[in-house]
Amino acid sequence: MIVVEELSKRYGRTVAVDGLSFAVRPGCVTGFLGPNGAGKSTTMRMILGLDRPSGGRARIDGRPYEALDRPLCAVGAMLEGRSAHPGRRARHHLLYLARSNGISDRRVDEVLELVGLAGDARRRAGGFSLGMAQRLGLAAALLGDPPILLLDEPVNGLDPEGVHWLRALLKGYAAQGRTVLVSSHLMAETALTADRLVVISRGRLVADATVDEFVAGAPSLEAAFLLAVGR
Repeated sequence: MIVVEELSKRYGRTVAVDGLSFAVRPGCVTGFLGPNGAGKSTTMRMILGLDRPSGGRARIDGRPYEALDRPLCAVGAMLEGRSAHPGRRARHHLLYLARSNGISDRRVDEVLELVGLAGDARRRAGGFSLGMAQRLGLAAALLGDPPILLLDEPVNGLDPEGVHWLRALLKGYAAQGRTVLVSSHLMAETALTADRLVVISRGRLVADATVDEFVAGAPSLEAAFLLAVGR
């Protein structure tokens, strides 16, 4: 479970995240929505300990991310697909991550197969298309078979087949009782994937509800979203 409590982040006079509180519970896919610049990526970075909050805190099963033992086995995260060194082969990139967390080499081959990159394992990451880079990022997130997934815009660059595969993966993950937080700006895709929504605007929470609750009374998810964020 991910719990965010009164989380804030300021850059000088700019407030990126403003007293944000919500919980991401196991057993469902939670969509994290907001306009560009709403603070979604900043919030995810603070959850993962990459940015220091100006106030409040984020906890994963009651602990800050940096206090987790073998973090890849606790949280699978992808904030950007092109995180691998361009000169490193895909399998070597994953092997480095696996060995840093005590994960077997066999698991590396399993996730390469799972994301559809088994045939490209020896290719250098710098030659990957955007979609392939996203799949490699997803392989890294899945490497430790973690109970929590935290993914920032994971469908970027994926073809329709890849989107369908990812949708099934996330739903299956949640059905196993695991925790899934996925940010997106794609309303239709979010409606097909998410069970719950956390919606923010200007760094503040504007909705925390099931998809049905959020859309109630509006003709579509997009209309409900625009109304919620004041657009």
